[in-house]
Amino acid sequence: MTLLPARSRGALLLKGPIHGLRLRLLSTTRPSLIALPHADANAHPSTQARLERDGKSLLKLYGQPPVYFSHGQGVWLFDESGRKFLDLNAGIAVNALGHADPDVVKAISEQAAKIVHLSNLYRHEHAGELAEMLLAAVGARGKFEKGGKVFFCNSGTEANEGAFKFARKYGKYIAPSLSQDPTAKYNTISFGNAFHGRTLGSLSATPNKKYQEPFFPLTPGFFNCAYNDIEAAAKLIDERACSVIMEPIQGEGGVHVAKPEFLEFVRKRCDEVGALLIFDEIQAGLSRTGKVFAHHHHPTVTPDIITLAKPLANGIPIGAILVSEHVASIIKPGDHGTTFGGSPLATYVAKTVLQKLTQPAFLEHVTRVGSYFKSKLEVLHAKFPSVIVDVRGSGLMLAMQLEDASAPDRFVELCRERGVLVITAGGQTIRLVPPLILEESDVDIAVEVFESVLSHIRKHPK
Repeated sequence: MTLLPARSRGALLLKGPIHGLRLRLLSTTRPSLIALPHADANAHPSTQARLERDGKSLLKLYGQPPVYFSHGQGVWLFDESGRKFLDLNAGIAVNALGHADPDVVKAISEQAAKIVHLSNLYRHEHAGELAEMLLAAVGARGKFEKGGKVFFCNSGTEANEGAFKFARKYGKYIAPSLSQDPTAKYNTISFGNAFHGRTLGSLSATPNKKYQEPFFPLTPGFFNCAYNDIEAAAKLIDERACSVIMEPIQGEGGVHVAKPEFLEFVRKRCDEVGALLIFDEIQAGLSRTGKVFAHHHHPTVTPDIITLAKPLANGIPIGAILVSEHVASIIKPGDHGTTFGGSPLATYVAKTVLQKLTQPAFLEHVTRVGSYFKSKLEVLHAKFPSVIVDVRGSGLMLAMQLEDASAPDRFVELCRERGVLVITAGGQTIRLVPPLILEESDVDIAVEVFESVLSHIRKHPK
């Protein structure tokens, strides 16, 4: 490790990995000045030129920091200067096995050397095997007692769009048996703080004005009520509903966990009015909460449709719609389709990933490390009650809600400049969705940085 003169007057910087390092300001005449190796001022010399070049050709839709990452290993990312960052984002809950997992690398290489893409005009060996694995993971219980079928696509929002289509067809199918008008049974109910995607149908189910208003009018037939509010749900879920979509644990909306009694009521109400219950498990599913599916924490509640994506192939684009047999029976050839979905490459890699994610020892690891991480966050909550409002979540899907509206963005920036990557969510929340291979020692590094940042925010609230 070497000492380098900082660009900030009177400060010295430590250059080297942050393993076991107690990060602190070494010396400065301005205490508020961040003098750390990971500060933006210490990015690779080519960064500014790259930013200017990219700004001329890339559509600006994201608020990105001035850092270019070159590679990753496990729970760590490295930029072009060789600086090491602890990744608690996992590509927004995608890289469940971390970066450069050897089995994933091997699977990509093996399949890419054989065949990458076919389209769904032809069959290949991996899609059916992956579908079997997913249905086995759901289990033959509740609505899936008689089995189900799987449709593969490319992303989470595509999975939700397909689910909405299947639900609308089901509404037309079941309405006559309920003495209803088939043309009137097409509404979809979603919940406050939900996030289901950016395409038009999924956006219509995402009640966030910031996302929706630029694209009005949205798809008709979408309505929204408060999450965890049984009374509101009872009024809105009526005979005109063909589906209800919900996240058992909300991600983008602020990591809110559905109450068991709310899940049970919504399931019961859907059955009463002949509506399909869609569980969007795109972020919370596939072992992130310590169960293969988040709704498995509530064994008496099963959906009619499950949508998946994010971690299924650890970064190779893939989405999936799992439909129970009574839904599958009314879907016919030509009702839906995709060019790229279910490719040999994506499904082969997904088989490798799913086999690892569903191992009992892996699930126990997520539960153990998640509990450890949450306990450390609760200690910070007790230490900084004026900064942290709440700690919540399950497994390795955790959140800290902060008091001040400007605090989350500042927290993200200050953490990054101390070598830890985190992201925000709705409701002034810091969302923690790290690779599921995170260890307790990684948590200790993160929490030490969090404590430093929280101390700074408490001393300098604005």
